[in-house]
Amino acid sequence: MSRVARLAHNPWARGVFVLASLVAALLAVWWRGPDWTTVYHSFDFVSWRWVAVGVLLNLLSVLARSLSWRLTIDQALPEPHPQFGQVFSAFGIGLLGNAVLPARAGELARVAVLRRHLPQGRGTSATLLGTVFAHRLFDLFPVAFLVTWVLLTAKIPHWAVTSLVIFGVVGFVLLAVGLVSAGTSEGRMHDGMGSLGAVVTMARQGLAVLRAPIPALGAALFQCVGWLMQLFAVWAVMEAFSLDLPLPAAGLVLVLMNVATIFPLWPGNIGLLQAAVALPLVQYGVPYGTGFAYGLVLQAVEMSVGVGVGLIFLAREGLSLASLKSMEEEQESGENALIASGLDAAAGPRPH
Repeated sequence: MSRVARLAHNPWARGVFVLASLVAALLAVWWRGPDWTTVYHSFDFVSWRWVAVGVLLNLLSVLARSLSWRLTIDQALPEPHPQFGQVFSAFGIGLLGNAVLPARAGELARVAVLRRHLPQGRGTSATLLGTVFAHRLFDLFPVAFLVTWVLLTAKIPHWAVTSLVIFGVVGFVLLAVGLVSAGTSEGRMHDGMGSLGAVVTMARQGLAVLRAPIPALGAALFQCVGWLMQLFAVWAVMEAFSLDLPLPAAGLVLVLMNVATIFPLWPGNIGLLQAAVALPLVQYGVPYGTGFAYGLVLQAVEMSVGVGVGLIFLAREGLSLASLKSMEEEQESGENALIASGLDAAAGPRPH
């Protein structure tokens, strides 16, 4: 193993890298950021009751998206299906993982947590990973509507139009790939199937909901409700700052927030996210410093729900942040081992 690879697998090295990235980002924001006096005084007249409304709406959004994931799981796994409380717990811990672990590792963490409540069976983790992908695909329907609505009604900077179009095109390409790859819930592993074939079969089984119209419609509907609650949460925080902006402006902020967090360059993309929020609001006459302060509170509202719910369920599961990280690493290494053994089997005997 090369020195770079060893450093990549060293938790201390990764921790130092993440901390250094965050410090560098904060210094860059401080140096090239907004007028901090304006940011500071933007909090003088904030209505914290509206902020609380935003937190509640985000909690409802998490609840709706958990219901969507449960419908996806029920189509992929044989009975007995996991209870909603177990799915909600795993989903909440996944949100926490995305907030504190790099590279959106919370998606693996939620699979690992839910896997603890399922009967032991080869390939179940691959199936759950398939459900995570399918669940994410259902985001494309509300996103398509939101992007179209924003393009038609909001004041959009020229630099943001290209980002929105690319965001939509990539999303529909992923949806097409998911529909083509989707299996059916009747697909099962059989004797003589290699490990690679088993992993592929179970992963495709996780996409089975895409070929079940009624459950797929239900999952998509719950995702739409989740996004609608997030839209109202963004608007509620606008009311907290007395920005007096129309709902399309909240839609623009919501879309650009998600674009800014697609690639987690450092924890929370702090600074980048606030700039993505503040710059388009300048088109509406909002001072950049005020928009930056609004972005800080908006991110705090989003993270308070994910981190708060995640910590509650982490304690309920009897886990810790350290064990969550180790579970995520074991999950990743376990799937890699299955795939590697399948590749070995497919290659046949090797000469000695």
